[in-house]
Amino acid sequence: QVQLVESGGGLVQAGGSLNLSCIASGRTSGHGAVAWFRQAPGKERKFVAGISWSVGITYYADSVKGRFTTSRDNAKNIVFLQMNSLRPEDTAVYYCAESRTFSFARSEVAFGSWGQGTQVTVST
Repeated sequence: QVQLVESGGGLVQAGGSLNLSCIASGRTSGHGAVAWFRQAPGKERKFVAGISWSVGITYYADSVKGRFTTSRDNAKNIVFLQMNSLRPEDTAVYYCAESRTFSFARSEVAFGSWGQGTQVTVST
């Protein structure tokens, strides 16, 4: 079972930046994908961005396209989410999740391993 640990969350002013990290341990395959989801208070968890482990193909939710960038370091089994031009509506708990296959999935059910989440708060 892959274990995921997120870090890098915090409090930032609108227009600022944060870089989240997701460290994956216990991986046995070079394939699959990692996705970022977020859940705002009182709302459903939603897809943010995804990346394939093998060749680094990325895909994003429309709400973050052009502001967020996800990348990975295969040697260290780390996935990053660079968040720029942050807005108050980006405030949420951010989770990383892993799937054993890559399919441009945006649904939670496609991802079997989840981190504990990291809080991102964007103030006005």
